[in-house]
Amino acid sequence: MTFLLITPSTFLIGIPNIIKTKLSFFNIYNLKMFKLFEPNKIFKITSRAPKYVLFLFIVVLTVGLTEALVLSPKDYKQSQVVRIMYVHVPAAWISLGIFSSLALLSIGSFVFKNKNFSLIAKSLAPSGFIFNIIALVTGSIWGKPTWGTWWAWDARITSMLILVLFYGMYILAWRIYENKEQATKITSMIAILGAINVPIIKFSVDWWNTLHQPASINILADTSIHISMLIPLGIMTAAFALFSLLIFLMKYNTELIKVKNKGLDRL
Repeated sequence: MTFLLITPSTFLIGIPNIIKTKLSFFNIYNLKMFKLFEPNKIFKITSRAPKYVLFLFIVVLTVGLTEALVLSPKDYKQSQVVRIMYVHVPAAWISLGIFSSLALLSIGSFVFKNKNFSLIAKSLAPSGFIFNIIALVTGSIWGKPTWGTWWAWDARITSMLILVLFYGMYILAWRIYENKEQATKITSMIAILGAINVPIIKFSVDWWNTLHQPASINILADTSIHISMLIPLGIMTAAFALFSLLIFLMKYNTELIKVKNKGLDRL
């Protein structure tokens, strides 16, 4: 049996080769990414997509509203007021999902130095901001008949309010800083820091005594909400997701046109 003896000097000599290999991997990756993210290629796809997304959105929203307002039963405690849930809950889910995406895209922007990640995040933020506000407003409307007050400094409500402030800071930072590199760094930091608030929102009803009830829908456990309410909730969530996609495509196409007008052949 033979043994391979690695001395400290051999190990130290090998480190630069490992670093070069990793750097070459990232260079190859970035070259491939640049080819995929050429503005002309992306715009050919995204410029055609909105009309199809709009059609799907109208169809799904029509079905969802019919299910939510007509076919679904009223709650035995809240009666007809429970129908606010079909707007409030999907709006909250979408806003949380989009902000989580902003954080992931921001991390990707830092790691791979690809400007398209920050461009996608920038285009996603407005729809997330809109749905965050919708969630707060509908929650307030829902709270009046059920809790007897329009607003309470409940852990879930307060953390959602903090999220809308992070959305506001993120969008505002893009407008304030004219230097795109600086704007990308600052908005990425805002998104990554704001992502800490996402699990707080999710588990706030478990960690603190709140006015909000615990989660009724759980993927890993039994769902307490009845199927007759779960179906319209899912359809309305799909409709809101399509609306978010529509806003994203409109904003993203605008950003791509700006890139093309600057004469850049890649992002």
